[in-house]
Amino acid sequence: MSDSQNCYLLDTSVILDDPINILRISENNENIVTITDVVLAELNNKKDDMRSDAGFRAREFFRLSDKENSGMMSFDELPECLKQSEKNELCKNDLYYRLILPFEPSVLGNHDDDNEIPLYIVYRSDYRMDRTFSEEKGLNDAKIGEIAKDYGLSLLTNDISFKIAAEVQGIPTESIRNSRVENADSIEFAHSYYYEETPKIDDEDEHHNFEQITFIEKAKSEHNELYETGIQRYAMNINNNLEWCDFDKRFGEYFDVDLVRPINLEQKFYFSIMTHPQNSVTVVAGATGSGKTLIALQAGLELVKEGIVEGIVYARNTVTANDPQAELGYRKGDQDQKLGYFMYPLYAAVNFTIEHQTKGSIDARVEFTGNTNSVQRENATEQFMAKYNIEVMDIAHLRGTTISRKFVIIDEAQNMTNATLKLIGTRMGDGTRLVIMGDPHQIDHPFLSKRRNALVTLLQKAKHADFVAGIQLRHTIRSEVAGWFDKYL
Repeated sequence: MSDSQNCYLLDTSVILDDPINILRISENNENIVTITDVVLAELNNKKDDMRSDAGFRAREFFRLSDKENSGMMSFDELPECLKQSEKNELCKNDLYYRLILPFEPSVLGNHDDDNEIPLYIVYRSDYRMDRTFSEEKGLNDAKIGEIAKDYGLSLLTNDISFKIAAEVQGIPTESIRNSRVENADSIEFAHSYYYEETPKIDDEDEHHNFEQITFIEKAKSEHNELYETGIQRYAMNINNNLEWCDFDKRFGEYFDVDLVRPINLEQKFYFSIMTHPQNSVTVVAGATGSGKTLIALQAGLELVKEGIVEGIVYARNTVTANDPQAELGYRKGDQDQKLGYFMYPLYAAVNFTIEHQTKGSIDARVEFTGNTNSVQRENATEQFMAKYNIEVMDIAHLRGTTISRKFVIIDEAQNMTNATLKLIGTRMGDGTRLVIMGDPHQIDHPFLSKRRNALVTLLQKAKHADFVAGIQLRHTIRSEVAGWFDKYL
């Protein structure tokens, strides 16, 4: 071990942000990572919380622990940076435990041999803070700060109040928030270039698969002034090559008349990405009215008609606007009836598609009257979903299943944790196409925020990886009232 190793003491908040932070902080055992018995107790208290993301992360921490190679250790066995407290009488009665955490390096994107990270735990039976701390809250933080000060450790915490209190005492502090995505709106997959003769990408620019590129032609006037000619060409980057998109042909007279045509450039790219033979996973962010569900349904219908997939599965996170009595288990009826409350976006897209298909029809048994309670409309919806093998599913029921050769639409991903998204992704079998969609400005989950949810996490991944195709739908087609509320509230 190097004498110059950094030695960090972790607050509970850092582990609850993401247990993988321990691996990041360790940097292949270049640094020493330490916690106190107080942090271990707080994690233990959190692990039984089955409803929160924090509870999941606490359980994940304990799942990572390798008890066989762990055990008590003497002061002489400690890393040098911890042994600097040897002359500090305040530490002489402390006990030490080394907990081994075996990590797969692939979680950070490398493929070296598995890493075993030693996590050193300092046990103190008699904290001075128990006798001197008088505030109603914050005793555990004060105890962690006591250890940091006595051992001369750098404190890592995401708790701003704890950070301030520690810095006042002269304890060096840092924060780590690897699960946060700052300003998801700025994640961009669409790019524009101007050209005069041959459309091309700037040599210094790097694009990942399925990024959307618009080339705008310019020409010189007789006075040698540049002007836009009105000609635009569209392409997607596929394996570092441009794949040209002829949208006039793709969505022209030969487009399936039973499907609703995309009506703007974003929707055309969106449809093309979802149906591309080399794409299996798409993440899309867009507000209500941008066409997320409707265009996804059309893509799924095309793939079903072509025999590429055998059906469509729609799953929507059953989280309501902070109303626990409105959750799925509290609703009346059987599973299908309960799910029906949450499936309105799908049914709206299905109904719109049926109305498109039956426009001008004289068959009163199929054509809609606009009455949402009409028997004809309900029967037509059921017949349509049966014809194209469209089924709805509660995300909780994905556990233990494998979905193969289906077009899977996951809605409301902004109300999902990363753990839920991982559950969904690992249930996908061969031949399945997966679309993850949501609106990062519509967070209803009590433990998530616009910077921390499954949707923005996957958007960030798509920006830096070729495997996931990402797109932002910024153009909405909706009422003036809805637009005002989305923009100003």
